[in-house]
Amino acid sequence: MNINRVDLNLLVYLDVLLRERNVTRAANQLGITQPAMSNGLRRLRDLFDDPLLIRTSEGMTATERALELQPVVRNVLATIDKAVQPQKDFEALTTQRVFRIMASDYAEATLIPRVLTRLRTEAPGITLDMLTPSDVSFLDVEQGRVDMAINRFDQMPQSFHQTMVWMDGFSCLMSVDNPLVDRFDLDAYLSSQHIWVSKTGMGVGVGVNPKDVQRLGWVDEALARLDKKRNIAVFTRHYQVAMLLAQQRDLIATLPSRAAALQRNNPELVVKAPPFEIPPIELKMAWSPLLQHNPGHQWLRRLIIDVAKEVRAPK
Repeated sequence: MNINRVDLNLLVYLDVLLRERNVTRAANQLGITQPAMSNGLRRLRDLFDDPLLIRTSEGMTATERALELQPVVRNVLATIDKAVQPQKDFEALTTQRVFRIMASDYAEATLIPRVLTRLRTEAPGITLDMLTPSDVSFLDVEQGRVDMAINRFDQMPQSFHQTMVWMDGFSCLMSVDNPLVDRFDLDAYLSSQHIWVSKTGMGVGVGVNPKDVQRLGWVDEALARLDKKRNIAVFTRHYQVAMLLAQQRDLIATLPSRAAALQRNNPELVVKAPPFEIPPIELKMAWSPLLQHNPGHQWLRRLIIDVAKEVRAPK
């Protein structure tokens, strides 16, 4: 195939079609007629010798070939977008800009306050719009409607750029009045009532099945390797709520250590090392390839990673 004969506008059509999985919505997004988009899909099918999108009972479904093409096309368009944008230096001190960041309340409580402190000095015109994982879909990040996502991810689209913010271990948070404070071993841990807390990935959460250890996460998987199981009294997706509940004298919250350390000066709570080994977790930052080369975005990513180095893990 001669590349000179390929209409590059078709790649824009394909990118939108694979995101929307709907000809009418894709046409509306590009500001063209539905027949024009249908004609574009026909030309794309001829170009790649593949149906690309097939109508099923669940709507338009992408073929295997289309799924292979999607990240390639997205990266090609991102590269072209970078090439045609005028190069501008980013002036942090004078910029007026809103950055939308999705973060779990674990990341929001441990990292964002220090980020905001730096911004108020180095870029006072930047406003942060903080979103929760339930507010955002991967599509929002992919299309650049959300600047970045900071969380622990079970899975992530291959097209995303990502970097590790930090690794964190686990600590146990419990009331100073808990009768097990002075004899906190594995038997004591297992005899207690526990607060489960987690919110990985994005999108609206679903109910937890206490019997499904594989879906309960790191703490319960670590116990399962010892052929043990804890008694979970309450499930929450909010780390701040877990910290409040830990003040009850018969409950224990097992949290990432940087989150637990926020309560080290709380006279109602004590922080203890878990009486068994739990593998560390990774907090990651992810963003769209569409924003990879944006100077302001690059500046903020560097600042966040720089600030993360200051948030040391508790010893």
